[in-house]
This record gives sequence, structure tokens and C-alpha cells, in this order.
Amino acid sequence: MSSSTQGKSVPVVPRPSATVIVVNSRNEILLVHRNPKSTAFANAHVFPGGNYDKKQDDGQGLPFTAIRELFEETGLLLVHPSSSKIPSNAELDAAREAIHAQKRLFRDFLSQHNLKPYVEGLLPFTRWITPAPLPKRFDTRFYVTFLDEARPAGFSSGDKQERLPTPDGGQEVIEARFLHPAKALEEFYAQRISLFPPQLYLLKTLAEVLQGTQNTAEQRDRVRTLSQGAFGRMVINPRALQDAAAQAEGFSVLTYEGDETRGGSPGRRHRSRVRFGQGGAATQILLERNFDIFTEIEEHAFSQPAKL
Repeated sequence: MSSSTQGKSVPVVPRPSATVIVVNSRNEILLVHRNPKSTAFANAHVFPGGNYDKKQDDGQGLPFTAIRELFEETGLLLVHPSSSKIPSNAELDAAREAIHAQKRLFRDFLSQHNLKPYVEGLLPFTRWITPAPLPKRFDTRFYVTFLDEARPAGFSSGDKQERLPTPDGGQEVIEARFLHPAKALEEFYAQRISLFPPQLYLLKTLAEVLQGTQNTAEQRDRVRTLSQGAFGRMVINPRALQDAAAQAEGFSVLTYEGDETRGGSPGRRHRSRVRFGQGGAATQILLERNFDIFTEIEEHAFSQPAKL
């Protein structure tokens, strides 16, 4: 919850975090299923990622955090394509467990095997900051990467069951699986999986670009265009909007920068109608975005520093 200073509520400072959207050759995206009993993102499907860890990540930057968390949560290791020899599965499994338990540094493991994390392959793909009223807040950098451009170790398609114990004996991730963003959206709309608004937002964005079941150079170029343009630079601070009609239907309305209520032009919609379930994950999300994300983002609406 928020702390208090002289009777005033002070918002919790968001924790720096990093998440990576891994795209394989079949335009499938890697999602992990969080444990229903987890203290954060319970039972939701999310992209692999987690908090910056000073011990593990000191001096490395958030792309390094994203690669480390990807390895810990799924067993998938992204290293530079120039890497010549990949450790055996047994070595990877042992290192993953030791790193997750803070008994070994990820960078030491990489150094031992002359591996370079493929940080340059991670493309910025928006930044989201948890709203101030919530007790757990994250300042999350989202990245997207193409699996075929790295030297991956670990699984690259299909499903993988994971029950990796955390240091306190809990379990963070139940399973990891690759599926097309359109398929993930289909499962969400059928209420077979739950998502959070940022994941829905980015899945819809990628579903519009990564059409079909073969990843093409043209599709990768379009994703890079988004990353290098105004879209990739967007810092989104969701803010609740009082909407009696939506509330009567059981929805909350979250507005984003660039909405007509958040610095955008009249009639500009950049918001979501959300029906939240248990644990904070959404059971229904209706994204309203009536502008072209390649050419019509009004950057002036995003020019102010994000308020923490």
C-alpha cells in the first residue's frame, strides 16, 4: 500500500522491470502462465520478465535483466549469434536453478562459457508504469526480439511444463508456451486465459503485423519501424476515468497518453474498457485505439516526464 508522510498518502515507487516478447519463425510469441497463488500477476499469461536485481544485474542494464529473467522463467537462453558452443541441457538446467536461487550470478555463468547475451537484439517496444493507487507498482520496459536472429538454447516452439521452485519454496511459472498472438487473443476472448491490459495491448499490436505462420523480413522490418519510432518510445501511465455507463456494465475505463482526455486531439481514443477478475488480471478488455500507430501518434501528448 502507499506509505504516509504527515498524513498524506505517498505512492509506492515503481520497481524497474524488464519484459521480452520472443517471436519465433512461425510468428508465435512466448507466454508464461503465472501460478494462481503468486503474489504478482496471479494466474495470468504474461511475457517472460521480472524486476531489476541489483545483485544479478548491476551495471548491465534492463535488456540484460530481460534476458536473465527469460532464462530463469522458461529455460530459453538468448546469446549472441557469434557464440560458438552452447552448454549442454544439464549444464543449462543446473545454472538456471542456481541463478534463480541467487547461488550463482548469471553474468558469471555466461563468462564461464564465453557467451554474450544478445542485448542488441532486444528492440524497445513501449514502457508501462503501474498506476499509483496500487500497492505493487512496476516501471516496465517491454522489448521484442526475433528468435531466429539470436543463438538460442532451449525450446523454440510448442509447450514446456515448468514448476521451478522459488527460494521460498513457491512456484512462479506453471508453464511456458509459444502461440500466435491471434491465437492468444482468441483464447483470452473465450476466457480460457487471463491477461493484463499491457499484454493485451501489445498482443493486438503484433497480431496486426505478424499475420500468417511464417515470419518474414517485411514483418520484422515493420516491427523495427514501430520500435524505432514514436510507438517504441511511448511511456504509458494508465489512468482511471470515471465513466458511469461503463461502470454500470461492470467495466473500468483506463485512459492512456494521447487519448482526448490525456493530451490528444478531440475524438482521439487511446483507452481500454476493462473487466477485472480475481488477482487483478482482466477477464475482458476492449481496446479503443483509433489512430495509426505508424504515422499518427501525437508525440506531444507523451512529451511530459512520466509521473511516478
